[in-house]
This record gives sequence, structure tokens and C-alpha cells, in this order.
Amino acid sequence: MRAGPAAVNSTTPALVTQRSVQRLPRLALLLFCAAYLVPGLIGRDPWKSADITAFGYMLSIAEGRASWLQPAIGGVPADGALLPYWLGAAAISALQPWIDPVLAARLPFAVLLGCVLALVWYSSFHLARTEAAQPLALAFGGEAQTVDYARAIADGALLALIACLGLLQLGHDTTPELGQLFAEALFLFALAASPYRTVRSRIAAVVALPTLAASGAPTVAVAAGVVGAVVCLRSGYAAVRRFAGWVIAGTALACALAWAIGAWGWRVDTPTSLRDVLGIVRLLLWFLWPAWLMALWTLWRWRGHWLQRHISVPLGMALVAVAACLVMGGSDRALMLALPALAVLAAFALPTLKRSAAAAIDWFSVFFFSATALFIWVIYVAVHTGVPAKPAANVAKLAPGFEPVFSVPALASAAIGTLAWLWLVRWRTARHQHALWKSLVLPAAGVALSWLLLMSLGLPMLDYGRSYRPLIDRMVPHIPRQACIATANVPRALQAALEYFGGYEVDGARPADASGCAYRVQKEPAARPRPVPPGWTLVAREREPTDREEVVAIFKRAAAP
Repeated sequence: MRAGPAAVNSTTPALVTQRSVQRLPRLALLLFCAAYLVPGLIGRDPWKSADITAFGYMLSIAEGRASWLQPAIGGVPADGALLPYWLGAAAISALQPWIDPVLAARLPFAVLLGCVLALVWYSSFHLARTEAAQPLALAFGGEAQTVDYARAIADGALLALIACLGLLQLGHDTTPELGQLFAEALFLFALAASPYRTVRSRIAAVVALPTLAASGAPTVAVAAGVVGAVVCLRSGYAAVRRFAGWVIAGTALACALAWAIGAWGWRVDTPTSLRDVLGIVRLLLWFLWPAWLMALWTLWRWRGHWLQRHISVPLGMALVAVAACLVMGGSDRALMLALPALAVLAAFALPTLKRSAAAAIDWFSVFFFSATALFIWVIYVAVHTGVPAKPAANVAKLAPGFEPVFSVPALASAAIGTLAWLWLVRWRTARHQHALWKSLVLPAAGVALSWLLLMSLGLPMLDYGRSYRPLIDRMVPHIPRQACIATANVPRALQAALEYFGGYEVDGARPADASGCAYRVQKEPAARPRPVPPGWTLVAREREPTDREEVVAIFKRAAAP
């Protein structure tokens, strides 16, 4: 039987009153999004390794060291993810010299993340409007109205996405995967809105899948297109069945574009041992938290509705991303593409969630995120005052040479965020709240608070440990500025750091002996230094302050090439 307007199931598990679908105040929702998006935009370097690698490709285009059709670091071309590199390079070119290149490249990706949040809201809103998703009609009336119910579900989906732990760092990186995440969310919106927004959904479908392919995930684009077409073709909505042709067209465009830019590639790395399997299980448990738990509850409580649009659309998109993660050996960046769809699924658990389960989520969030905030504050105070002594000694041991930096704006923002968290905890636990989205307020606020504290109080320490700047500063006395460095077999992230932080000319395309460079660097195990290559003289061995396993060996050519 097809799922459509007439296929309303009277056994819907949702029992929702009009009082329960009060809107989350728009100002509060915008503050949630701002607290999640803004911290980390300024005041930090590109972090290793994917973040600075992607930034290196963008900078090479903007500075004219590589062509738009073939971004490169040290002469080594990038993969097929051209569109995100173009986006960052265009922003750098347009905003120079008024804005630092790092911030300029980061701004469009922050906009993409904001668009992902909005697209998840609208996807949930349209799916919740379908008749099969509506709550049970009450005998004496008073059930939730359709639009109000859809808004409450959409608010819950947005909070569920913010609460996902896996999106916290990867969503704030300047990498092609954020372009993929945007395209995945846009395609989810296209499928969800197809019965109601005909033109917008068609445009979204033919844009989303080629964008996904041009961002480095053509296989995922094809798989998502196939799943989307199947969901549309079996729909009871005539408009949705006609929409399947647009999905197929978008899939064909994605294939053609991937072929044109050379984006096709296979990265199959299936688990081969029990340890690999357990690693993937751990990744799924923490990366998708808490959306996976609520999504499973949705599938159980709505188990008679799996073929309905509000379940089949997000479930199909989530399964495509999870399958890509498994095929790629547990890739967290592939798994990130499942988050928008899982957040939508998680939102449909809210009308069926028992009060005891909601209370358990609230108290877990209170204790976990309060403890996290307290830990960050204790480390901050210890670093700046030496009290308590043990945390201060641990930081000095883990990050030798780190000098704390005091910032009044960072302290003020952290204090305001902490006070807002305490107020929110008091508001949520002081009395029984009826709003449908209430169970996701504390998880989302806790994640936003943790990110705010890390990007204010903890940013100097994180930057010191995750940036290549301290290593390059140690290498500068040994290599003159503007020198040419042979970097064959050196990670691309380090090559990008040498180009950006050091201002060096890097040659990673040719072997060191065939290169015309006067200097050469290579990474070595700290415990087993390699022999000095013939024709080269060892200058120094330097290590990152927080890396005890490897060193960077610096060599100078013994004779003129």
C-alpha cells in the first residue's frame, strides 16, 4: 500500500495536546545557533590535519600558486573535492587585505553550517505536516494543530542536531566534508518539501546531488539519489511521484560532474579484526549521541510507519551515510553525513517519549555538562594561578613551553555562557515543562556551552597543541625565509603549514634528490632516527611540543645541485 494523504494510520503512537506544542521562542533559538556557530571563528589557526590541508589548497588558488581546476600543495594536486576549495579561495580573494585569510576562508563554511541547521528545521517541519505523522485525535478535542505540531517537531530536530557530539569539531572545520554535509541536508530538504514546495524542492534536488559529488562524495550522491528516487516512486502523493524524475536528473548530473572533474575514487577499508569492529561501534555510540538513541526509539514506537514519508525519508538518508562509514572502515567524516537525517528521526521520538526517559536525559545532561564545564574552569584557573597545583603540572607536562594568555573578552564570554547554563538548568528542573522539545534543551545547551568554553578559556591551549605554528617557529631559525624545501613523503598538512606559517616554497611532487631545493625535511620516529641521506647534511631535529612520538628532521644539501 502506498503512503499518501489517504493512508492515515489511526494507530499513530503520538499523543500530543495543543499545550505541548508551544513554540521555542525565536530569540532563544537564534541564540542557541549563535552560541554554536560563532565561537571558534576568530583567534585560532587552522588545525591539523584536515583543516589546514584544506586551507592550504584554498590559499594556493587565492595566491595564484595553483590553478582553480587543480588546487595543489607543494605541487601535489588535490582530490576531486573542488567546490569547497573554490568557495574558500573565492572568499580569501574577495576579502583580502581587510580580513585575515584564515578567517576569510572560514566564514563561508560557517554560513554552510548555519544553512545545515536551517535545512534540518525545514525538513522536519515539512515531514511533520504529513498526515501519517500527525498525533492521535483526542476524544474531546484539544489535540495539537498541524502547523504548531510541525513547528515543535522542527524545533526538536534542530536542538537534536546541535546536541550531537560528532558535529562539534568537524562541523567547525574548513573542510570539504562540510560542503558534503550541506549538500546532504539540502537533498533531505528537497525530499521532505516535495509535496508542498514544488519549485524549491526541484531546484534543491538538482543542486544538492551535484554539489555532493563536487565536494568529494560522488558515490554517496549516487546512493542518496537512488534511495530518494525509490522513496518518491512509492509515495501516495502524486506530486512526489513526479518529483522522482528530478531526483534522477540530479543523480545523472552528479555522475556527469564527478566524471568531468575526476572526482570518482574508491576508498574501501572494511574492518578485518574484532578490534576494528569494536572501534567502529565506539565511534557510532559517541559520535551520534544522543540522536542515535532517540532515533532507535522512533523506529520502535513508529514501527508500523516505516514506509511513511516522515520515517522513510530520513531513515533512507541516514542508512546511506552509515553504510559509507562502514565501507570506509569507520570514517567519522562519512558518518557526519548521517547527522541531519538522524536529528530528524530523533525529533519524532519526542511525541512518544515517556516522562521518566525525558527526566533521565535531563539529569544526565545536567551532570555531564556541568562536570565538563567545571573541569574546563579548573584547568583554566590552574594554568593562570598555579592552583590547584596538580592540573597546572599536568598541563606543563603535556604542553611544554606553553605560556598562558589572559583575555578579558574570553573570560567574560565564558562567564556569561556559564551563568546562562545555570539559569537554563534551574528553569528546566524547577517545574514541569509541557513543551514537546523540552527534553533536548539541556543536551543542546550543554554542547553549546562546552564549545563556548573550549573556544574561549581553552583556546590558547588547544591552539598550542593542535596548530603547526609552534613547530614551524622552531624550524625557522634553521631554514631561511623564502627558502625552497623538498617535502616528498611528508604529510600534506605539514606541507601546507610550511607554506602558510613559514612562507617557504615547498616541493612535494618530486623526490628530494631530484628537486632543486636546498633544504629537505622528513618525519622520523623520535626513538629511532633515520640515517642521514647521502648528499645531505643534518641541520637539526625538532619536534612538536605535544608530540613525543615523532620528530621533524631538517637537512641541507651538501653540495650545489
